[in-house]
Amino acid sequence: MNIIIFGAGAIGSLFGGLLSKNNNVVLVGRKDHVNFINRKGLKIVGLTKHTARVKAVENLKKIPFNPDIVILSVKAYDTEKAAKTIKKIIDKNTIVISLQNGLDNVEKMQKFIGKEQILVCITTHGSVFSKPGLINHTGIGKTIVGAIDKNSNKNAKKIAEIFNNAEIATKTTKNILKEIWIKAIINSSINPLTTIFNCKNGYLIQNPILEKLVERICKESTNIANESGYNLSYNEMLKKTREVITDTSDNFSSMLQSIKQKKQTEIRSINGIFALKGDNKKIDNNLNKIVTYCIKSLSYN
Repeated sequence: MNIIIFGAGAIGSLFGGLLSKNNNVVLVGRKDHVNFINRKGLKIVGLTKHTARVKAVENLKKIPFNPDIVILSVKAYDTEKAAKTIKKIIDKNTIVISLQNGLDNVEKMQKFIGKEQILVCITTHGSVFSKPGLINHTGIGKTIVGAIDKNSNKNAKKIAEIFNNAEIATKTTKNILKEIWIKAIINSSINPLTTIFNCKNGYLIQNPILEKLVERICKESTNIANESGYNLSYNEMLKKTREVITDTSDNFSSMLQSIKQKKQTEIRSINGIFALKGDNKKIDNNLNKIVTYCIKSLSYN
């Protein structure tokens, strides 16, 4: 398969490097990362050890093929711009996959790409961008893929097979929108707290005060999701959140990585949307509002 990874950051590079074992992959990323990969390859260390001899480019003009698959792994605030850009190089048979955090990516993508082409990939793998050309795989997680249009479920099965062949253990779902909300609840409970307190994920359940905050944010976000039409159990959501914290205990969240790199965060597409939905439904959203405000005060939003 001809695969483009559009947004070769920590998680995009991890998936791209693994997929390159069996596919023709091109990573689209920043200049220093691209230059290093083209000279010496992409090195993955940590829980996965692999050096991928993969092509990398700075922009789509240098892509040497028509893609069968485009994996969109840019930050949520760049989704609309990215979707508009890749629209120029895809045809009606290209599968476009969102491998991102946030609740509003699909809505942004559908402005330029037909829903029958869109898949969403949810993963809890932990990955850190250590330096150009070097990715640290810090947490083995679970990966789920699903179609937005029920008539495209066959595409989800196809992608799951490709991922599994690349040793990215993947399952399919027929209710990917629910999975997006589940991932967002987990992110809302972990990412802003690790960023505000400048800590690894695991510290959130080692510190009793932060552990209580995780529980309260998780409950508030679950309530908001349920008021938005999703039948989710708080106890189950807290269990999943704790599992992710444990599985990625040595990981710095993507939001904290953004702050450390002096970049914009995805807070508006995670806790910011929970806060907005809470306002619309007139239910308690104070914790999501507070952490959204705190992250905005720390970052380049």
